[in-house]
Amino acid sequence: MKVLAGDIGGTHARLATYGASSGRRPEKLREDRWPSPEYDALEPIVQAFLSEEDDVPERACFGLAGPVENGRCRLPNLDWVVAEEDLQRATGIERVRLLNDFDAIGHGVLLLDPEELAVLQPGEPMEGAPVGLVGAGTGLGVGYLDPSIDPPRVHSSEGGHAGFSPRDEVERRLAAFLAERYGRASRERVLSGDGLADLYRFLREADDPPERAEVRAEMEEEDPAAVISRHGLAGDDRLCERALSLFVRCYGAVVGDVALTVGARGGVYVAGGIAPKLLPALRDGRFMDAFRDKGRMRDYMEAIPVRVILYEDVGLLGAAAAASHGEEEVSGKDGASTRSAG
Repeated sequence: MKVLAGDIGGTHARLATYGASSGRRPEKLREDRWPSPEYDALEPIVQAFLSEEDDVPERACFGLAGPVENGRCRLPNLDWVVAEEDLQRATGIERVRLLNDFDAIGHGVLLLDPEELAVLQPGEPMEGAPVGLVGAGTGLGVGYLDPSIDPPRVHSSEGGHAGFSPRDEVERRLAAFLAERYGRASRERVLSGDGLADLYRFLREADDPPERAEVRAEMEEEDPAAVISRHGLAGDDRLCERALSLFVRCYGAVVGDVALTVGARGGVYVAGGIAPKLLPALRDGRFMDAFRDKGRMRDYMEAIPVRVILYEDVGLLGAAAAASHGEEEVSGKDGASTRSAG
């Protein structure tokens, strides 16, 4: 059986076909990607991809960066509404399913090998306890796994849009800066590609340290977050270093808050496109210090395993697995559809 899998975000739409494998996870056959903002809808992208296939896949599953309810998803970072029935008509694929992107990542996490993960804290995992999922990229995704049932159930959320909780005077001024700019300060306004650029702008306004003209020129030609990350990791620009350090500390604190919220004694997986690129900074202690800094709960936090997902295709893999195995649909208490891989 051949299935179509999609990982659809605010920056890229990635599609791939997968086939049945003798191993424990589907085998990728072909992949392509498109710049999401350059399209008005998902259907033309899927049709372009399928035009190069010899036959139409039997099933399809798409992980989307937005809440999925009753087979429909409005993507917050794109002016798209995606519906299962529209994709069925546009592609001729009879079985089409939509998942939140972190729902798809949760399915993919179950299939990862140890070498596809970087350990930040080994911890002492508790069997059957919830597993947290957090990931910064174009936006900030939050979810968790419940492995106490068979098969494990994935719960996605919109926790990335929860309010940012400042921990010191610098972060309080950052929250005020973001609230003035956007109306409120959410976690995603801090922990995303655009968020890193805003952290740089926030620090630049204080002019301590001052901005270098050559760095500003680079940002006019490249993605600002990439420029900040490059110079911050290289340690050759003090303003970029400070922005990156603030980002890493806020990231660790938010991941710790999610771990506390879901009781993630089974561990936490840090997903998204940013973490693997910043791995040296995540490993230098600042991230985990902020993660553990939970007052009386410090011992609890030290027992939680924390791992970074290095495998870029985890969302595609999870969508392919959900399509391949045929997921059981259940209803969450808010009425949103949730599916677990069978």
